[in-house]
Amino acid sequence: MTTLPDAKLFIDGKLCDASNGGTYDVIGPWTGQPVGKAADGTADDVNRAIAAARRAFDETNWGTPENRANRLELVKKLRALFEANRQKLADLSLHEAGAALGAVGRAHVAMALDGWDDYIRIFDQVTWEKDYGTREAFGGIHKRIAVYEPVGVVAAITPWNVPLYVNIGKVVAALLAGCTVILKPAPNTPGAGAIFGELAAEAGFPAGVLQVVFGEDPALAGEMLVKDPRVDNVSFTGSTAVGKRIMEQGAPTLKRIFLELGGKSAKIVLEDAPNFAMECMMTMLVFHAGQGCAVQSRLLVPKSRYEEARAIMTQAYAGLGEGWGDITNPAHIMGPVISKRQMDRVMSYIELGKQEGATLVAGGHARPDKGGGYFIEPTCFFDVNNSMRIAQEEIFGPVLVVIPFEDDDDAVRIANESSYGLSGGVSSGDFERALRLAKRIRTGSVGVNGGMCISGDIPFGGYKASGIGREWGIEGIEEFLETKMLAWPVAAG
Repeated sequence: MTTLPDAKLFIDGKLCDASNGGTYDVIGPWTGQPVGKAADGTADDVNRAIAAARRAFDETNWGTPENRANRLELVKKLRALFEANRQKLADLSLHEAGAALGAVGRAHVAMALDGWDDYIRIFDQVTWEKDYGTREAFGGIHKRIAVYEPVGVVAAITPWNVPLYVNIGKVVAALLAGCTVILKPAPNTPGAGAIFGELAAEAGFPAGVLQVVFGEDPALAGEMLVKDPRVDNVSFTGSTAVGKRIMEQGAPTLKRIFLELGGKSAKIVLEDAPNFAMECMMTMLVFHAGQGCAVQSRLLVPKSRYEEARAIMTQAYAGLGEGWGDITNPAHIMGPVISKRQMDRVMSYIELGKQEGATLVAGGHARPDKGGGYFIEPTCFFDVNNSMRIAQEEIFGPVLVVIPFEDDDDAVRIANESSYGLSGGVSSGDFERALRLAKRIRTGSVGVNGGMCISGDIPFGGYKASGIGREWGIEGIEEFLETKMLAWPVAAG
């Protein structure tokens, strides 16, 4: 049995167990068996973490302009320690998050660390002061400048699907901005959070600047952080339902809230796409078992080529065969879903799709023969209309729906006929046509003819029920800054 290191809390500069000594088993998605133990944090632990972060922000120079260079150097030192522990990061992604080896080498570790490098590279582009010039008012000439200051104590509440990537996106940006941070990872993936505490201690971060708290209860720590007036900002990635609850619970203390939520992104493949078959096949929802908020889970193809698309996708899924779900195979990019609960949820949607009248052309079954974990076949539905629940609701599993459209306007209508708006794609042999359509889709990012619209140096976020604000890029650091205007008289009017 694989045994990961115990995941410990990190509070006020020290690694520690839960205050009551409690632990819980971390269940591995590949086996359905424990792969390690984690501290089961208590309300007292969360309170101590908040107090330490508040004290470090209010009583030290961590967030001051004079300390920016030191912050950057510590963040660089922490990055170097993560590099030195790359194999441990890979093991956590494999055994905690259930990532296949081919996915570990991409989004789970490599892309996450690349994003960290992007933050470091663009840090000197952050605007800390802006000159608004002078203006005459009330008998005098007044000079005005804006200064941009850290928002304060940040609660970073993160999910289990690509935990290292999301943890870096929030923690590194907030630290560079000058905030103190309380990282609260998901109960399923505590080790991907605990390693921040372990390596921050080694890097020499000042006490209270970074805390890591978690527990088996998925809500206890998060709700405390959201409600506590000592926390200034909540940065959350997860489901839209939980995001709405965070907005409600944060309202009494008027916290700044960042939300990166669900998605039901559409990829539009137009009839003139140069390689129609490849564009369709690239949408097969297999990477990390479809457990990504920005995955393109609706494939839109023209009615004139719908039956051709059906044949293409049927053959492509059949060709995939058993090319997934082997923990030892570095070529595989799909493993299990995260948990029994998630497996049951995804399977319920597959059954719902059948009941709604959609046609399964591939998959649709759980695969206990793959092992003791939570395996679901790559699944594809045709004969889907956009009003079906499987076309409207985020399944968060390896389930693709293929929807026909009449013309460009109809394609845009279907893509926008969703409560979500996170990402998407358009493919056409006519670039200007593809670009026109992309600009009409109400989402936070759109890849045009395969363009990579998600990267650590550019902003990421959603419209509508997919969230509020932007993560990554300069904008991701700016999410953790407040604007202060300063003005003074320089001459009489």
